[in-house]
Amino acid sequence: MDNPPETAQQQESISQSRTLQADFSWKKWKIRISAKDDPESKPVYIINFPFKPFHAAPSLVVKSAADDSTVGTGTLHPISIDASCELHGQAIELRAQKRFKTQYMHLSRSFSDTDAPVPMYWTSNSGFTTWDFICLDQNQLPVAKFSAAVWAVTKIANIEFLGEKAMTDEARDEIVVTGITLYCCMLLRCNNVLSLFGAIFSRPWHDNNGKLG
Repeated sequence: MDNPPETAQQQESISQSRTLQADFSWKKWKIRISAKDDPESKPVYIINFPFKPFHAAPSLVVKSAADDSTVGTGTLHPISIDASCELHGQAIELRAQKRFKTQYMHLSRSFSDTDAPVPMYWTSNSGFTTWDFICLDQNQLPVAKFSAAVWAVTKIANIEFLGEKAMTDEARDEIVVTGITLYCCMLLRCNNVLSLFGAIFSRPWHDNNGKLG
């Protein structure tokens, strides 16, 4: 069945947008991600935070706002400084490369030109008002920036996509899932004393072919 005109126009607007905005609802305990600076834009992604103590459940679930299907999940660990993701049923590990510095890597098929996954790297810069998480490709070129607003209450972050490859639906899904998982992982690390011990006793993963780590 064809989409109604307003839905088709909205999807076209979203596909052309290079920046998404993440809005947190304290009442619903959800994040709505939509096109930035477009008051008519409807959410593209909805992120839920299921609370299931004593269950091996994901810490966050990213769903498509269009059909409520699960795009991916993110799982944080109370001690380990690594994090786990699942993207369209495929496992992705966010592995720390440094103990006390935001430097992570994961393997990506969305940004690969072959059937083999390629390494992607996350690093960060922080200031008084923003905390930027930069995603770099295997050539150390930036493909996305997750800019978290340090003092924000509702409009918590912007997600900017850089380069043509990052504009594909597959790449966007990957950036949103891994980016929000890393952001939540770092928030946990900053507020959880167990993560400090996890960092001290961790064995950072190094990519011998990459320049980071």
